[in-house]
Amino acid sequence: MVADRYAVFGHPVAHSLSPRIHALFAAQTGESLTYEAIEAPRDDFAGTARAFFAAGGRGANVTLPFKGEAIGLADACDAAVARAGAANTLRREADGRLTAFNTDGIGLRRDLECNLRCPLQACTVVMLGAGGAAAGVIEPLLNAGVARLVIGNRSPDRAAALASRFADFGPVLAMPVAELPPADLLINATAASLDGALPELAPGVVHAHTFAYDMVYAARPTSFLTRCQELGAARVADGLGMLVEQAAEAFLIWRGVRPETAPVLAQLRPQADSAEPS
Repeated sequence: MVADRYAVFGHPVAHSLSPRIHALFAAQTGESLTYEAIEAPRDDFAGTARAFFAAGGRGANVTLPFKGEAIGLADACDAAVARAGAANTLRREADGRLTAFNTDGIGLRRDLECNLRCPLQACTVVMLGAGGAAAGVIEPLLNAGVARLVIGNRSPDRAAALASRFADFGPVLAMPVAELPPADLLINATAASLDGALPELAPGVVHAHTFAYDMVYAARPTSFLTRCQELGAARVADGLGMLVEQAAEAFLIWRGVRPETAPVLAQLRPQADSAEPS
């Protein structure tokens, strides 16, 4: 029997750990599938993805820079995708139609609460960035019962618009970067770490009890995490756990079974320690 075919689309994408993650998930659950990395041209993600599904592809993950375009490719999407304006998972239905999902937010929340034992209830979360990465995780963080979620971005108007979009889900607000409050949990949702750059940090936002989290994963601590350590942060973590957890949610959407993530994360960490930032 021919194995079902899955893929991750991005640009670039050759460095992605997703094929390894899903191979481990498949071996663990006994599911018969293949999973590959496909680098789509920046100007033809839609055509590349349509060709994949026309050839029998069952599902796909979508990473930078195509998460926004993935919505337009889909025939339907869940509510979280509509609010976030970005999708990272596509599923081909029995009738050939495509449904879009966003598993980033639940992946981040599970990594924080389950893997890193970071309690979110009643904590002050400061998020740097107001793009698709930030939009995809706000709702699950608010659902976790944070005291408030404060968005800081170089464009105050963009941060304010994002906060307004999620105002009905909990205490979320936008503030100028220079005025951000001390953070219990400081999340870097910008792409700065991909280029080794450092997002602007407000004086006092990092303190002795801050947990700093970068949604990027890399071999060495990112410039953001290094700077937070220098400023006295209590803990730092990269986004490898989020990657594994969001992948498990996608696997559940496709296959109807959620794999155990702890053994996969344990196997991946040495491999991630030799990877490029992603």
